[in-house]
Amino acid sequence: MTNGNEREEARGGDRPGKRGRRFGIDHASGRLMLGAFSIGMPRSRVARMAIGVALILCGFLGFLPILGFWMLPLGFLVLSHDLPVARRLRRRLAVWWHRRGKPAG
Repeated sequence: MTNGNEREEARGGDRPGKRGRRFGIDHASGRLMLGAFSIGMPRSRVARMAIGVALILCGFLGFLPILGFWMLPLGFLVLSHDLPVARRLRRRLAVWWHRRGKPAG
């Protein structure tokens, strides 16, 4: 029988400080991670896709009060959980962003 510390180590070195910088849907908890914040997402694929499409459509109306252009990337982030094309684009963006922060050489 293992205690909680051994299970944490076996998970692959997931550091608590690193957890606050994640973006995407956490598959273990089913929550949308936005840096240090997390938002609950429905388990239904249709509901997640409807939320993602609604966010994108409302994001195009970003010039109106309350609605904003911030909804566009959030909608694509929600859709990236279910659509392979959006997932590949999100992953490419994440890899590019990570490489951008490292010094050359």
